[in-house]
Amino acid sequence: MRQSLFRAGALATAMGGVLAAAGVISQTLVPSGPNRVLFPQDWDKGVLYGTVDRYDTKQYREFYGPAEAVKAAREGKPIPDGTVLTLAAYAARLDADGKPLKDANGRFIKDKLVAVNAMQKKAGWGEDIPAAIRNGDWIYQSFTPDGKVNEKANLAGCYQCHLPFARDDYLTNLAKLAGKFPSSADTPAPGGPTDVVIRGFAFGPGALKVTAGQRVTWTNADDSPHQISLTGPAPRRSDLLLKGQTATLQFDEAGNIAYVCGLHPGMKGTIEVAAR
Repeated sequence: MRQSLFRAGALATAMGGVLAAAGVISQTLVPSGPNRVLFPQDWDKGVLYGTVDRYDTKQYREFYGPAEAVKAAREGKPIPDGTVLTLAAYAARLDADGKPLKDANGRFIKDKLVAVNAMQKKAGWGEDIPAAIRNGDWIYQSFTPDGKVNEKANLAGCYQCHLPFARDDYLTNLAKLAGKFPSSADTPAPGGPTDVVIRGFAFGPGALKVTAGQRVTWTNADDSPHQISLTGPAPRRSDLLLKGQTATLQFDEAGNIAYVCGLHPGMKGTIEVAAR
């Protein structure tokens, strides 16, 4: 089980400043609408390398990629130029109470297709994107099920989300593409009052009280990567957490801290730090 440790203080770190600035730039300079990425015809003929149940959006999602990219990832080689990776988002079938129905394996039952999102890597394409938020040569696009560009898609959010993962070629799901995601990892129950479990795309508990100097540990129990991202004047990010992995943060100063998942910002939590 991998554990990462990071500390929170009163001032933003250099990385925090970069991330905050990137957020402003991306919102301003990465517009929605058509770009170089075209609708990936026959996307479902590629290799299905991952799936996830999105409890927060009540969606079932599938991840597809070309065999060449999957082979490269599993051999530890760079993702080939020209690669298109596709995310197909389906609405989950719901019961009378609006809760997702599950199959015999406990997975969401997919209903209608609601979006097809694509990211493509092509030499030189990154030059279209401001350097502060550039994801190498990857660019992104979102399509409706009939292949039309989603004019309301927040493409800026894609660059923000993937930016911290330069060492993984900007892929938040590289572990799944490489066949190394620990889906069968054990996820023990929290052991104390300062432990938080990430399950069903939610933090539990979502609100926590600690004393200055104490550490909080998050454990990911989802079959999806997550990341702890402090918001506000002193933004910080943990390493990417795969299933069964943990991150520990020490809070040295009193105050109220808000945080989200760096990959799924709809997931929110708070830490109240009392003075000693």
